[in-house]
Amino acid sequence: MKSPLLSLPGAVSGEGVDEGVAAHYGDLFREQRALADGTGFVDLSHRGVVAVTGGDRLSWLHLLLTQHVTDLPVGVATEALILSAHGHIEHALYLVDDGVTVWMHTEPDTQDALIAYLESMKFFYRVEVADRTGEFAVVHLPAGSIAPVPVGVVVRETPYGRDLFLPRADLESYAEKAGPPAGLLAYEALRVEHHRPRLGFETDHRTIPHELGWIGTAVHLQKGCYRGQETVARVQNLGKPPRRLVFLHLDGSEVHLPGHGTELRLAEEGAEGRKIGFITTAVRHHELGPIALALVKRNVPVDAPLLADSTAAAQEVVVEP
Repeated sequence: MKSPLLSLPGAVSGEGVDEGVAAHYGDLFREQRALADGTGFVDLSHRGVVAVTGGDRLSWLHLLLTQHVTDLPVGVATEALILSAHGHIEHALYLVDDGVTVWMHTEPDTQDALIAYLESMKFFYRVEVADRTGEFAVVHLPAGSIAPVPVGVVVRETPYGRDLFLPRADLESYAEKAGPPAGLLAYEALRVEHHRPRLGFETDHRTIPHELGWIGTAVHLQKGCYRGQETVARVQNLGKPPRRLVFLHLDGSEVHLPGHGTELRLAEEGAEGRKIGFITTAVRHHELGPIALALVKRNVPVDAPLLADSTAAAQEVVVEP
C-alpha cells in the first residue's frame, strides 16, 4: 500500500518491501535525533494488520504461537513467532489484546500467507480472523513521546515506543498533530542500534529463533506444544544454534554501505578467505556512524576483525556463541 504521507515535503520512497512509505524526508540524521529524543513519528502504514476476535482467541493463538498468550492481559504488548515443522521462522507477529480483539502487525505483504495458515487451523474454535490492513495503518511513536493518542485507538506500548493501530482514513490528519515525520531509515537505524531482528532481513529460509536472540522475547520456553517446538527444545537443552547474530561497527571511511547478503570473512584471511557469515542490515547512525547486524557461524571468535567485501568490521556479541 502506498502511503498518502509520501506527498509530504521532502519525502523519498523506501525500496523493496518498504517502498510504500518514506525512507526519509530529506534529513536522515535530524530524523534519527528526533526519534532518539522522543519526538516525531514514523509511518509504518505499509505493514500488514491482522485481527483475531472471538471468545477462544487467546487460547487458540496460544496453541499456534511461540509465545504464552493464554492469559495475556489487556493492553500488554508481546511478540510471537510462527515456525515451520522444522523450527524455522515463518512469521513474526507484534500483538496486543484490547479485551475483544487481538491486534497484530506483520511484515509488509505477509498477512495473506499468515491468514491462510490461521484459517487452516481454526477447526471448531470460536475465532474469526480478518485482514484489517485496508482499514488500519500502523504509526510508531518513539519512547518518551508526548504526542497525543486519539481516543479509542489501540496501542502497543513497548520499551522502544508505541505502535498505534490508527484508522487509515485518519492518517493524514494525525500526521499534522504528531510532530515532525521521520522516515523508515531513521527507524531502522535505531532498530539496529538496539539489536532488534526483523523478519526477512535478519532471517532466511533456515533461521531458528536462538540465532537471533528471540528466545525469551518472542519464544516462551515453558509453554505447551506448537509447531516447531521440538527444534526449539532440542537446541535449548542439548546444543547450540549453528549461527549467531552480531552487531558490527563498520569502517566509516567507506562511501557505500554493504548491502543485505554481503558476505563476511575473517580479516586475517583477506577478501579471498572462506565465508563465515553475511550482513543482514547496514545503516548510518547519527552517533555511532555506519553499523550493521549480521549472522555469522557460531564458532567465529567473538573478537575477530571481519571484512564485508572490502569494508572492515568490528564485532560486538548479541547472541552468545
